Amino acid sequence: MGKRILLVEDDPSLGFVIKDNLGMKGYDVTHCEDGEAGENSFGADDFHLCIFDVMLPKKDGFALARAVREKDKNIPILFLTAKGMMEDKLEGFRSGADDYITKPFSLEELFCRIEVFLRRSKGTAGSDENVFSIGQYEFDYTNFRLRSGGIEKTLTQKEAEVLKLLYLNREKVLKREDILRQVWGDDDYFMGRSLDVFISKLRKYLKDDTNVQIVNYHAVGFKLECRQ
Repeated sequence: MGKRILLVEDDPSLGFVIKDNLGMKGYDVTHCEDGEAGENSFGADDFHLCIFDVMLPKKDGFALARAVREKDKNIPILFLTAKGMMEDKLEGFRSGADDYITKPFSLEELFCRIEVFLRRSKGTAGSDENVFSIGQYEFDYTNFRLRSGGIEKTLTQKEAEVLKLLYLNREKVLKREDILRQVWGDDDYFMGRSLDVFISKLRKYLKDDTNVQIVNYHAVGFKLECRQ
């Protein structure tokens, strides 16, 4: 059986086209037309990836993403947003989304985004090369977990990718455009604003160790500093 995808899109025509084409690619797609039905479907089955429209009846995409994140911290969530709606994109990331794609979009672009997420989600479980020490934290990249003093935080896939990139380039300034290209595949203005949301969230996760900081170099990039 192919990878299972939960698609929540209230436009029946667009939903049919996406589901039909993903089906031809070998994916097993469950299509719902409102947020409440999407949440119920997520709770009743196991999925590998979610695709949510923002404007949904009964429960919008943001509320749906937050509900999904309470049940599963790891599953990739891809938002469909109206072109130019920057606040939608930022709110999507705040609610737990990993990425977004703007309407109108090509099906090939959607296929590529899905394949990248599912390929990365496979990971290399059990590999010591993906477990790092960041100050008092143990960062398990493969399982998207950050541990400290018995407390464990599960990151989203994109949060884990950004943190790993910062760690591997620690003690040097990592340019914004390099982070964007390596994690999102693009470095436009909207992606840059999205990166700021992820950096803010990572700072909150690391705040209990004052020796660990993500330092902002204005208009240049970021550096992960781990003082002894």
